[in-house]
Amino acid sequence: MSDIQSPLPGTFYHQASPEEPPFKVKGDAVAVGDVIGLVEVMKTFIQVNAEEAGTFVQYRVGNATPVTAGDVVAELE
Repeated sequence: MSDIQSPLPGTFYHQASPEEPPFKVKGDAVAVGDVIGLVEVMKTFIQVNAEEAGTFVQYRVGNATPVTAGDVVAELE
């Protein structure tokens, strides 16, 4: 298992907008650099990218959930 952490504090989102599907769902292949989610800080959205390749397991935080730097937001296997 590999954990993906939030790079900074803010609000974590699973999708780019409410009309869009989540960036990843269980079983999706993940390549290095793939966008896993977004962290919003003061109306600025920062991409959270995978640093390792693997298979997406799950988000560890809910959509639109406050996070701090270092919080685990998703899991890969």
